Amino acid sequence: MIRFLSLWNWVAFCITLLFWGAIAISHQVLLPWELITPLEKGASAVTYGFLLGDMLYSLPLLFLAARGLALKKSWGWMSAQMANALWIYSMTLILIRDGFTRWSPGGLLFIPFLIVAIISIPWLWKNRFLFGVH
Repeated sequence: MIRFLSLWNWVAFCITLLFWGAIAISHQVLLPWELITPLEKGASAVTYGFLLGDMLYSLPLLFLAARGLALKKSWGWMSAQMANALWIYSMTLILIRDGFTRWSPGGLLFIPFLIVAIISIPWLWKNRFLFGVH
């Protein structure tokens, strides 16, 4: 399970980086100041807010989780738990938003990471001693 979670966090890191890189480079989502209505500006700002949040918080945590879990380090365990909490938090927002609008590519793409996060949190807690966490 440790090897799986380490590899899973590498996959999550790569997919998250590619997803947001594609959004930024493609310019499929207009920037807030390129839009007119407050609703459009707000939707755009939320998208770019998630992009920025993932770049600043999720990506470093996923990287540290992947590396630290492989090395069975306490900081890897902590990073994995923090990344899992971010998956649950952000996907809750995305799934509620998508439930009231339409399913977004990101919402569908990242559901497996939410599921693994929900499963791995109790497993990591129960097996924290493997990482030197007491």
